[in-house]
Formats: sequence, C-alpha cells, structure tokens
Amino acid sequence: MQPVLFANVITDLADWLGEFSANWWFLLIIFVIAILDSVIPIVPSETMVIIGGVAAGAGDQSLLLVILFGASGAFIGDHTAYFIGNHLSGWIERQAESRPKQKNRLVWAEEQIRVRGGLLLITARFIPGGRTALTISSGVTRQPRRWFTSWITAAVLIWATYAALLGYIGGKAFEDDHTRAFLVAFGAAITATVLIEVGRHYWTKLRSR
Repeated sequence: MQPVLFANVITDLADWLGEFSANWWFLLIIFVIAILDSVIPIVPSETMVIIGGVAAGAGDQSLLLVILFGASGAFIGDHTAYFIGNHLSGWIERQAESRPKQKNRLVWAEEQIRVRGGLLLITARFIPGGRTALTISSGVTRQPRRWFTSWITAAVLIWATYAALLGYIGGKAFEDDHTRAFLVAFGAAITATVLIEVGRHYWTKLRSR
C-alpha cells in the first residue's frame, strides 16, 4: 500500500472513530465489549475504553462514565469467567488428569494465587488473555468468592481508569486531530503493556533465583 494512501486510510478511520465514539450509546458498547473480553480474550475491551477516553478528552463523552461503564463490564465479565471455572471445576480437573500440561497449568495457577495473592489479579488484568486464564483458574481452584470480588473490584477500577486516562490525555492534547490523538493513545497503551510484560518477566526470574 502506498504511504500516502495508508495515511489517508488511517486518517479516515480516525475521523470515523471520532464520530462513532461521540454517540451516547458508545458507552453501552464499551460495557458489552468489556464483559465479552473477560471470557473471550480476542475481544478488544481496552481499545474500546481508550477510544472512549479520547472522546472524553475531545469533550464528546464523560470521562467518569467511560471509566464506570468499562469497569462495570469488566467486573461482570470477570465474575462470569470465575463462575464458569467454578461450575465446571470438576470436569476441568478430570480432563486435566489425563493431560499433564493442563494439570501443570492448574497447579501453577493455584500456586501463583497462593504465593502472590490478589495482586496477581490486578497485574493479570493488563495482560491480554492473562486475565481470562486467571479468573477461570480462580473458579476452578475454588478461591473464596468474597476474596475474589474485593480484588477484582480494585483490578477493574485501576484498569479502566488507566485505559480511559491514556485516551483522555491524547484527546485533550489533540482535540482537533483525531488521528494523532488515537495514535498517541494506542502507542502509549502498547508501550505500557510491553513494559509491564518485561517487568513481570524479570521479576519472575529474580524470584526464581
């Protein structure tokens, strides 16, 4: 694709997202996507919250509502994943008996939860796919529901605030340039995710030593 054509496509997409995210019902989309992402990791909930934050920075949405709808959807989704794991725990454990890799993952998840506690639920929320694996594992390993709810409440609020603020800062800085606002916000999100993964990797290595 020619560089100029590619730039035009990006600009048109950013303008469309700007108009799309300015509607009141975009908050409902954030809510639904956040629920689905907790169970089906391929659904981009963080992207939706960032877009909502950009819209808030441009004055088209309320930042508080973007955070509230994102966090509420994530809260319901994480509990859905927990209940799936809890309800199917017997079946999952029976399947794991004949599958060493699956059994090792369950043992690892239970050990990590025991050693690292609720903070693991907070850090996992920033790792694509990690939050689903851990919330389902929390149900399979029968972690106390009250404990799970308290930590998930903190996790979803921190996650939604972080994602919405990334978009909000970009939207505020480039109110009249949707393309730059979205690129800055998404670039910051990707950079933060990479740094979290690198930090987690080195922290794990240090602990293992």
